[in-house]
Amino acid sequence: MTNEELVSLYRMMLLIRYLEDKAGEMYAYGRIGGFLHLYIGEEAVAVGAIPLLRDDDDLITHYRDHGYAIARGIDPKRIMAELFGKATGTSKGKGGSMHLCDAERHFWGGYAIVGGHLPLACGLGLAAQYQGQGRVVLAIFGDGATNGGEFHEAMNMAALWKLPVVFLCENNFYAMGTHISHDSAVQEVYRKAAAYDMPSSRVDGMDVLAVREAAANAIDHARSGQGPYLLEAVTYRFRGHSMADPEMYRSKEEVEEWRKRDPITQFRDKLMEQGVLTKEQNQGIEQEVTAEIDEAVRFAEESPEPPPEALYQDLYSEPVR
Repeated sequence: MTNEELVSLYRMMLLIRYLEDKAGEMYAYGRIGGFLHLYIGEEAVAVGAIPLLRDDDDLITHYRDHGYAIARGIDPKRIMAELFGKATGTSKGKGGSMHLCDAERHFWGGYAIVGGHLPLACGLGLAAQYQGQGRVVLAIFGDGATNGGEFHEAMNMAALWKLPVVFLCENNFYAMGTHISHDSAVQEVYRKAAAYDMPSSRVDGMDVLAVREAAANAIDHARSGQGPYLLEAVTYRFRGHSMADPEMYRSKEEVEEWRKRDPITQFRDKLMEQGVLTKEQNQGIEQEVTAEIDEAVRFAEESPEPPPEALYQDLYSEPVR
């Protein structure tokens, strides 16, 4: 990668972090309603994997989805507007935090039902295979989803039909609030692929370049027609499962230990050590990102609410002829 590309990845991670921090602040002020699941600590996974996709590849995710939207190139203003429930949001203010979506970017949204989007990923994969256009599907989910039936059904179907689906598990160990050692007989998620004769691997999800390399291998495998791939990224969320989470299931000491491996500061320090990024450049990027997120909040605040008639719009798709 060129120095410019490396700095671009760093800026993207910082943009996700700043948007998430601001979203948490706006939620506390009551400007964002419903549930809010922050991605803070896991940025290296989205930024390492999603930019590798082609524009026509499909991306489908779970509900901790703000970072994926940014990595897919969606304007932060539209993301923030959706969090505010405004008509200018990605889902016209109807989806909120858990249901970001952008059909033009083949981003099929966050899904609130844990694991419920994985069979849909197989449907997208079947369409891609049928059309023969070389597209792949990236399906992202958490470790908690791997204990549900949808995960196993989707893995089996994808393997049986050799669908071009990359199953990317963000293993942050706690699902909603139970450590993986208490709810899964197999704690190394990538090993679950063995039941379906599917290739798999595990990567350090706190290292953006390691994720990029592993994801590139998985995507190439799926695009070549060899079938699906399971990639496990070992990561950690620094905040609770949601803003309503009291975090009684883990110690502050454990969180602080993981914070020492913050993927953003690790990557920044590495770029500085290699002379790719200077202190002055970094300050400039931080100022740019701060201004961009402040503008996103201003845009969201000034955007209109969805009109009452929006309740009856977008209920059905146009028939295919």
